[in-house]
Order: sequence, then C-alpha cells, then structure tokens
Amino acid sequence: MDSKNIVLIICGSFIIIILFITLTINFMKKSKRKKLKKMLEELDYQKNQIASTPVGPELSKIENYSENEKMRILYENWEERLKDIKETKIPKITDMLIEAEYSLSKKDYKSTMYKIAKLEMEVYKVKTSTDYLLDEIKGITDSEERNRGNITKIKSRYRGLYEKFNETRSEFGPYEETVAMQFENITKRFEDFEILMQRNQYTEIPTVLNSATEMLNHIEVIIEELPSIVLIAKGILPKKMNEINEIYKRMTKEGYPLDYLNIEFNIEEANKKITDILDRAKVLNIEDSLFDLKVLTEYFENLFTDFEKEKIIRKEYEESVIAIDKKINKTTSLINDIYIQIDDLKSMYKLSDDSIKTLYEVKDEMDELNSDYNILKDHTQNNSFAYSALTNEVNILSSRLSKIENKLDSSLNVIGNMHEDEVRAHQQLDEVQILLKKAQNQIRNYNLPVIPNSYYVELKEAKEAMNEIVKELDKKPITIETLNTRVDTARDLSLKLYTKTKEMIKTAMMVETTIVYGNRFRSSYENLDKSLNYCEVLFNKGEYAKALELTINSLNKIEPGIYERLLKLYDKS
Repeated sequence: MDSKNIVLIICGSFIIIILFITLTINFMKKSKRKKLKKMLEELDYQKNQIASTPVGPELSKIENYSENEKMRILYENWEERLKDIKETKIPKITDMLIEAEYSLSKKDYKSTMYKIAKLEMEVYKVKTSTDYLLDEIKGITDSEERNRGNITKIKSRYRGLYEKFNETRSEFGPYEETVAMQFENITKRFEDFEILMQRNQYTEIPTVLNSATEMLNHIEVIIEELPSIVLIAKGILPKKMNEINEIYKRMTKEGYPLDYLNIEFNIEEANKKITDILDRAKVLNIEDSLFDLKVLTEYFENLFTDFEKEKIIRKEYEESVIAIDKKINKTTSLINDIYIQIDDLKSMYKLSDDSIKTLYEVKDEMDELNSDYNILKDHTQNNSFAYSALTNEVNILSSRLSKIENKLDSSLNVIGNMHEDEVRAHQQLDEVQILLKKAQNQIRNYNLPVIPNSYYVELKEAKEAMNEIVKELDKKPITIETLNTRVDTARDLSLKLYTKTKEMIKTAMMVETTIVYGNRFRSSYENLDKSLNYCEVLFNKGEYAKALELTINSLNKIEPGIYERLLKLYDKS
C-alpha cells in the first residue's frame, strides 16, 4: 500500500469521527429541547388546573350569608384574594411561560432552565394559596352538613349518658340535682347550636360543639365515678376507719406498741381528705378523687394485716425472749465461772497468749451482750418499738450469742484437751511402769546365762523417759506439748523393751529346745555335734538369735522340714 492510499484512509476516518461527534451533539440538543418543552407543557397544565379550581362557585354559595357581619367580612376577604389570584398571579404565570418558551425557541437552554425553576416556585405558591382559600370557603359551605352530623353524634351520646343517669339516680346521693343541672346545661348548648345555624353564624358553631363535647366528657366521668366516690367516702371508708380505731385502742390497752403506725394522725388526715373530696363533688370536681379514695381504702385494709402480723410477731417475740434469756443466763454463768478460775488455769496449764486473749474477749463480748439485752427488755416494757423491730433485735442478739458460744467452745476445747492430755499422761505413766515391771520380772523368772549390754541401755533409756513424764507432771504450769512428747517417747521405749524382752526369752527357750532335740543325733553326725557345741558357746555368750539360726540350719540338713515344725512351735509359744 502506497503513501497516497494511507493518507486517504486517515482523512476518511477523520471525517467520519467529525460527523459522529456532530450528530451526537445535535441529538443531545434535540433531546434537551424536547425535555424542556415537556416541562413547560406540564407547568402550563398546572396553571390551567389552578385557574379551573372551583373557588368562585363555592364563594357564590355564601353570598347570601353576607347579612351576618362576620360572614360579610370573611366573604369580602375571600373575594379579594380570589380576584388577586385570577387577575394578578395567574396572568403572571402566563407571562413567565411565554418568556421561557421564547428562550427555548432561541435555543438558550441555560436561560430556559432558570426561568422554568422560577415558574415552578411561582406555580407552587399560587396553587397552595388557591387550595388554602378553597379549604377556608368549604369550611363554611360544607359546615351545615358537617355540623348537623356532629350534633347528631353528640345528641346520641347525650341520650345514652342521660338514660344511664336516670337508671342510677339514687346512687348519686346528695349530688343528684347537681348532675341533673349539668345535663340541662348541655341541653342549652344544643339550643345555642340551632340559633347559630338559623342565623348562619357558622364561625361560632365549632365553639358550641367543642363546649358540648367537653361537658359530655366531663359528665361521662361523673356518671362513671361519682357513685363509687359517694359509696366509698360516705359508707365503706368511714366504717373501716371506725373498725381500725377500735382495734387500735384495744390492742394499745393490751400493750401492743402501735405508735409507729400513726393511726390517729392518719385517720384525722383521711377525714380531711374525705371532706375535701365531698366538697369538691358539690361542684362536680372529682379529679383524682376516686384514686385518692382507693389509696386510702387500701391503706386501711392493709392495717388489718398489720394488726394480725403484730399479734403473731408478739407471740414469736415472747417465745424467742424466753429461749434467749435461758441461753444468756447459762452462758453468762459459765463464762463467769471460767473467768474466776482463769488464774488457776494459767498456773495449771501453760496457755497460749491467744487462748488467754480469747477468754477475755469472750467475757467482754458477753458483758456487752447482757447490756444490750437489758436495753431490749427496757424497750419492751416501755412499748417503745413494734414487736417486729424487737424480734429483729432478738435475732441479732441470738446471732451474737451463737458466735460467743462458738468462741467459748473453742477455748473450752483447748482447756479440756489439755486436761484430757494430763489425765492420759498419768494413765500412760502407769502403763509404762507396768510394762517395765513385766519386762524385768520376765528376765528374773527366766534365768538367762547372759543379758546383752544393749538391753540394759534400752532399759535405762525407758526408765529415764518415764522419769521425764513424772517431771513434766510435777511442773506448774504444765506444757502440754512437751508432756505429750515425753509420754509418746516413754511409751514407745517401754513397749520396745517389753517386746524385746519377750522375744529374747522366747529365742533363748527355742535354742535350748533345739539343742535338746539335736542331742539325739550327736553320736551319729559329727558335723551336727560340732554345730551344737558351737551353738552352746553362742548361747552362753548371749547370742541367742545366732545360736538358734545355726541350730535349725544344722538339724534341717539331717531332718528336712524340721525348720518349719520348729518355727510353728516357736510361733505358738
């Protein structure tokens, strides 16, 4: 392809691009023009809608009401506003439409958009003014039908309430005539309504209707609540108050502390409240009256429960006092006895500082408890507090007493354990002496050729340990820990010595038995004879266990099984 063809292709492509851009721009302009034109058409349609609003026909309906001064003023005002809309505001919108269309025809789209925005604002303001004017006029032209419908509903409600009142007249007591007069006042509102309707004074009618509605709302509450108010304020509540007062006086004479309930003051205040409620009821002011009466009724109802509770609590309190009185006296007596003997205990036993401190603390805490208990008894005699409060105090004292008792028990356990350890030490001392005596008697009764030196060492140690027990028991105060150590040591040594004595004697006896048994084989077995001779040497030297072992081993070679038979014999012995 030569250069000439390349140039032609490039030029052709450039021309195509320019044509495409031009067509696109033209299309966008046509689309924008079409959109703006449609917006202007819509605004023109809205203008025509405003112009066709039936304000004029509605206004002509009240032209005949101009005899009424207020209606005449309203009519003139509405007529002036309608004239302004038709002769000034709508023509202004028309002019603005023409200007916007002219700008559009000149393809001045920016100016057209600006004018359309102003048009939209103006159309909105004129439409709002027109609609508001129409609503005001219709408020009068439609008022007769609307007001007739409203008064019909009100009268229907009135008849229902009046019928209910007639059925329950006797329940209103002295306020029957007052309620009847209120119904008459509502009837007068109906008469006022008819007069206003005849005079075309529609602007005054809403006030009359609202007044009648409010009066019906009020009379409905009166019919619903006033009979209950009369029944409670004149019957139920005074009767309850009298019963409460009688019970209060009787229980007070019986010694119940009921001042905390403020019965007399509350009855007086309740009577004032009832008087106020009944006075306000004369002018049919019963706001919150039924609620207040129900609160008072509930209060006096609860007093019956409080009285019964106080009776039950008093019985529980008296039983608790009897129980705690015995425990306090018993514990106090015990603590005083211990406190008197505390010096003797200190001299008898080496008590720790904590144990001594605890005993003093228990004494102080018990003294404080007795003081508080005496105050409680004073309050009981003076009827200063309710039994519920006194019972709570008794429970607190009982809890404190339990803690003191636990503390005392802990201290007594320490002292008791010390005494038990001392008694046990005496018993163990006797047992040690008996064991040592038995061991010595066994040695004397069985004439052993030799007693090993180690035996005498152990005997000496056991006796010294026994003497240490005696020394500790003679000490004042006694150190229980040291005493227990001495007792355990002496017991172990004496038991060990006794066991060793018994075993040594048994072994010696077994050696003699085996030697006698082996003598029958001496002449037949030379080795056995040598072994037995050596065993006798060991026996005379005091080496009994070694001699026994050698003798049994030698005999077992001659007579297999002799070892087991001799061992059984040894065990039985």
